[in-house]
Amino acid sequence: MINSIKRDHARFRSIVKGKIKQDLKKYVTHGEMIGRKGKELVTIPIPQIEIPRFRFGDKEQGGVGQGEGKAGDPVGQGDPQEGEGQAGNQAGDHLLEVDLTLQELAEILGEELELPKIEPRGHKTVKSKTDKYTGIAMQGPDSLRHFKRTFKESLRRQISTGAYNPEKPLIVPIKRDMRYRSWKAVTRHENNAVIIYMMDVSGSMGDEQKEIVRTEAFWIDTWLRSQYKGIETRYIIHDATAREVDEETFFKTRESGGTLISSAYKLCEKMIQTDYPPSDWNIYPFHFSDGDNWSGEDTKLCLELLDQSLLRMSNVFCYGQVESRYGSGQFYKDLKEKYGDDHESVILSKVENKEGILQSIKDFLGKGK
Repeated sequence: MINSIKRDHARFRSIVKGKIKQDLKKYVTHGEMIGRKGKELVTIPIPQIEIPRFRFGDKEQGGVGQGEGKAGDPVGQGDPQEGEGQAGNQAGDHLLEVDLTLQELAEILGEELELPKIEPRGHKTVKSKTDKYTGIAMQGPDSLRHFKRTFKESLRRQISTGAYNPEKPLIVPIKRDMRYRSWKAVTRHENNAVIIYMMDVSGSMGDEQKEIVRTEAFWIDTWLRSQYKGIETRYIIHDATAREVDEETFFKTRESGGTLISSAYKLCEKMIQTDYPPSDWNIYPFHFSDGDNWSGEDTKLCLELLDQSLLRMSNVFCYGQVESRYGSGQFYKDLKEKYGDDHESVILSKVENKEGILQSIKDFLGKGK
């Protein structure tokens, strides 16, 4: 019975994953899961999957074997009820809320976008301790009893004492025969990473652009956390100046000043140099903007910071241009002219609207760096 339940549950989970994969673009576009995110789980509303259930009629309607009737009469046909409202021709919406782990969600994303596994760089610095069973002990809890070794010890004792009868074999362990699995704590070193998000919050970046960044950042986080044991996330906002903020402030702040992108790159550089030695960390800077910068001189300074510092320290540097009616998009053009489409450490992506989020995620994560 238990195995049957497990098979049915696994089959249901497989159906759910298939449904999410089929409608992945819709979930990414609408950002439905971000507001339902817990520490380890995401609650997802799945349409068009109904769980079978019994429906009971009113007691007054009677049933099989009750009341008057003849063979062949319809069962459960009560008096007609008056309805409310006008008749419709559309099916009702049936939503089933299903919990998925972020790891399962990352697997779905990776399969659908054909994302390669990331090959980490740098030294392994995050330490985690696990218990590894390495031997056999003569004492321990019953839950760790090693039955095969206990049987062998009992058999060996009975043979050596002459108590073993091959005609009527009966192996009865005593206390000194008991053997238990023993363990020791093993320290494992795990690759760790930091994601540094930078975003232009000048007047030309509106709520729609910030929502696109927020949605894309959720999926980027989900994938990278599936690849690394330890992840830290930092947030930088900038207009003419840059400052570090928390996640909530990052997605809600809007300024009205000009834009100096170099201010964010300088702060990012300082953050890495202070807290994240490239030899120990996998570093992922993501910059989102509508492509406006104050001057060509500042763009030149940005390119110098990238060449001399940020690209050398980062696994990959990602720039996402979120289209805005007020943004010129010039910074994207300058980066593309400098680095082209196939640069080893610079990935450029344009996000014209919410429909473009999925492709942008594939642009950023598709190289497996």
